Amino acid sequence: MIQRPVVTEKSSIDREENNVVTFAVDPRANKHEIQRAVEQLFDVSVLDVHTMRMPRKTRRVGKTKGRKPEWKKAIVKLAAGQSIEFFEGV
Repeated sequence: MIQRPVVTEKSSIDREENNVVTFAVDPRANKHEIQRAVEQLFDVSVLDVHTMRMPRKTRRVGKTKGRKPEWKKAIVKLAAGQSIEFFEGV
């Protein structure tokens, strides 16, 4: 269901300011399944889930063209006072 956290500069700022966490999820997952998975995995309370499909991108590797796959991103808003830490002690 949840494949990995998306750790970028923008997602880090959102996590600190708005108590929002971003995940790459299975493209077939819906918002209710994502909410249940986050609540069970991290023992937090989820208020809201926004999802979006990220488009397929073309990349050049040497002289040939390749494609990066389409993927789905979930932006999860946590309840006040709760957080998910991906890098502890850093």
